[in-house]
Amino acid sequence: MSIPTVASETITFIRQMPKAEIHVHLEGAIQPETVLTLAERHDRATSLPTTDLDALRKWFTFTGFPHFVEIYLTISDLLRTPEDFALIVEACGADMAAQNIRYRELTFTPYTHTHLQDKGLTIADLLSGLERGRATAQAKYGVEMRWIFDIPRNASFSRSNGIYDPRVAEKTLEYAMAGKEHGVVGFGLGGFEVGAPPEPYAHAFTEAKAAGLLSVPHAGETMGAPSVRGALHALQADRIGHGVRAIEDPALLQEIKERQIVLELNPTSNVSLHVYRRLAEHPFPHLDRMGLLVTVNSDDPPLFNTTLIDEYTLLAREFGYDPTDLARIARNAFVAAGLPADRKRQLLIDFDEWVASQNFDEQTEGDS
Repeated sequence: MSIPTVASETITFIRQMPKAEIHVHLEGAIQPETVLTLAERHDRATSLPTTDLDALRKWFTFTGFPHFVEIYLTISDLLRTPEDFALIVEACGADMAAQNIRYRELTFTPYTHTHLQDKGLTIADLLSGLERGRATAQAKYGVEMRWIFDIPRNASFSRSNGIYDPRVAEKTLEYAMAGKEHGVVGFGLGGFEVGAPPEPYAHAFTEAKAAGLLSVPHAGETMGAPSVRGALHALQADRIGHGVRAIEDPALLQEIKERQIVLELNPTSNVSLHVYRRLAEHPFPHLDRMGLLVTVNSDDPPLFNTTLIDEYTLLAREFGYDPTDLARIARNAFVAAGLPADRKRQLLIDFDEWVASQNFDEQTEGDS
């Protein structure tokens, strides 16, 4: 069977289109080149399987969830000073500029760096580095970033008896509150869903919402629709990271549609992590046709060998989305952004003006 191709006009449209991305992990967006820089900076090259860049890129290629965790923890361990965080944020800004991503909300897990790995870092150190990198990226590349501080859900449950410990959520909430003046706009919940349901975290999310933070938990990735329902009800979710398996519950889908809860979808990630066997099975087009507010995102791009441009190209290649459809999906991410109303309005005006300047008839003919 032949692989569908995407017209060059559509590829150009995707590359030039102003984009926002609301589901991408900062630690999971670090490129191999930056990993080598960090390892050399701290004389920790022996923590890597290789110092050859091409070989390191191959090591980054996803092979399974244990391998994914190995890479993620190795990268996290190399982040040891405020300057390191400034470096990776600035590099993220360069990547945004290369893809014409005007705005990103990056999920970040501060608890990992202050408690799960012994590095002597404080939340002040982390915020200092993040803010410095964000300011540099905006000055050099004209891009904007905000943060979602998320709870590492698996650290909250005892491995021996499964008892929930609220301290991880409470500490992450404390960090998020401290970061509100430094670009933190959302409060999240990440990690492996099995054995770590959303409901116990309700206390922390109630406080976060009361403080004006968006509720943006991961749910419905490795676990099914009940996990999404728990995030929606117990955590008062404004957006749901992944959420694809809500499709298994028609009543839940209807509620998500009626309330216009944003779904942060990540097709390549879902296939890599075996949520779906192949892209043809992914429910993205079905959720979209049903009228849900869907966005497309890259999750942990170098680890899944993808980019946001690749994800939009996937929509065109696998699901037949034309430039009109792609622009509609892209606009959803700006609408869902956790920005002040005046700034969001301006980004939407800029986006709509760009779309209005495009000749959709010619681009659609190129796809036919």
